[in-house]
Amino acid sequence: MKLKVGMKVQGVVTGIQPYGVFVDLGDQNQGLIHISECRSGYVKDINQLFKVGQRVVSLIIDIDEFTGKISLSTRSKSVHPEVLNEFAARPSFRNHYWTNYRLNIGFSTLAKHRNDWLNEAREFFE
Repeated sequence: MKLKVGMKVQGVVTGIQPYGVFVDLGDQNQGLIHISECRSGYVKDINQLFKVGQRVVSLIIDIDEFTGKISLSTRSKSVHPEVLNEFAARPSFRNHYWTNYRLNIGFSTLAKHRNDWLNEAREFFE
């Protein structure tokens, strides 16, 4: 099953840390319920809310596309579709240019020196 933001998933608590709860979602997927997403209001002791081996139903609130880390919430009950559309409309990555894109010269400098390099290679290997 392909996990997506906004899906409700069931999992098993595999670990508890002071900052959150790790949940096994199956298919070698693991998510984290950050302490701020456990419930509304202040959480004094996260161990009072969760136990290792406990089954929990949570909502996927974020999936990092580069690392695959899944953020979960038991505080949120539903996702508003307009929020999902807002994120889909924005590009989620930056374009990295290997040359200075403002010069608009492309490969002209390579093409200019190509014949010289080929002649030099022929002389070296003959």
